[in-house]
Amino acid sequence: MHQAATRLPAHAEARRLSALHAYDILDTPVEAVFDDITRLASAICATPMSIISLVDADRQWFKSELGLGMRETPMDASICAHAILEHDFLEVPDTTVDPRFAGNPLVTGAPGLRFYAGALLKTPDGLPLGTVCVLDTVPRTLTPAQVETLHALARQVMAQFELRRMVIEAHALNQQRARVLATAGHDLKGPLRAALYALQKARGLSGEAQAERLQNAEQDLSYINQKFGELIAAATGKRGAAPPELRETDLGPVLEDVQRAWARAAQRKGIELVVDATPCVAKTNASLLETLLGNLASNAIKYTPAGGRVTIGCGPDADGGIAVVVTDTGIGMDASRVGEYFDAFRQADASSEGLGIGLWIVQQAADALGARVEVQSALGEGARISVHLPGV
Repeated sequence: MHQAATRLPAHAEARRLSALHAYDILDTPVEAVFDDITRLASAICATPMSIISLVDADRQWFKSELGLGMRETPMDASICAHAILEHDFLEVPDTTVDPRFAGNPLVTGAPGLRFYAGALLKTPDGLPLGTVCVLDTVPRTLTPAQVETLHALARQVMAQFELRRMVIEAHALNQQRARVLATAGHDLKGPLRAALYALQKARGLSGEAQAERLQNAEQDLSYINQKFGELIAAATGKRGAAPPELRETDLGPVLEDVQRAWARAAQRKGIELVVDATPCVAKTNASLLETLLGNLASNAIKYTPAGGRVTIGCGPDADGGIAVVVTDTGIGMDASRVGEYFDAFRQADASSEGLGIGLWIVQQAADALGARVEVQSALGEGARISVHLPGV
């Protein structure tokens, strides 16, 4: 008979459930940013199934699942409920010979699980919420590099949970919360660097195809790393911490950095990215401006179909300042709703990947830079976004 999952002591379980519910993530829709992580887990660990599992009071619920075909299971089918009792990681090479799982319905029935490995999802104060886990229908074990990578992906899931919670709070609350957001954003960059290091070590797993998968994983996690930098930048807006230092800046190198950062994304999608780095000088902050323009480039590439074109350039504007202009041939925006796109968690296409904070970050960064953002767009006709910076 299947052995019921052992619980944490009552007081610890109450704290754990309170922390889980505070993230307000249970029963939320499928999101590409989390599906990317389960796909990476399966690809790197070479398993047909992977899950981001959260253990609630009487069920385990899946924020993302690949290969299992369900969004939740009752607690008597939960291996993750045992995993959260472990310090950091649980691997079960053969579920049929482990008395905790031999009678599990997912072992004795479909899909016939025989292997499980899960890295804990833990809050910053160490409370276990669930796991990022991989599963197979044949007994096996993971390599040390695969285990390390699974840990890295678990850290990314928690970083995403923290990002969502902090952005919502910072968007709704006052200047003090924005300062906390800036500090937390810096702290969260540490786990991201660790994840990148883990994937770099995993390159030795062998095989050209595996190396390609790991390269893709590194690119995806680098993108997450960039997004956390943007989150930090967002906290320096009108309601944020210390304002950025504005100085006379040659915009040519800034535009070249944006081109280097987004050339591969454009190439993968089959889009022509053209950057005119004609010398322009404005009073601005190079790092924050690069974040702002990177978000505009990201949005332009995301919403431009293959074969389209994205251009970035600069020149003098009618007010004596400098205008940096990002133009695309994408899906465009509803002119009557342009202001809404600059709110947090709003996207031009609700089915697209990401958290929908790109243009919100653009507005926060523009406010901090003393810049004005103008949008010219219509549905189906692309977009032209101008960032007007003070001259020198």
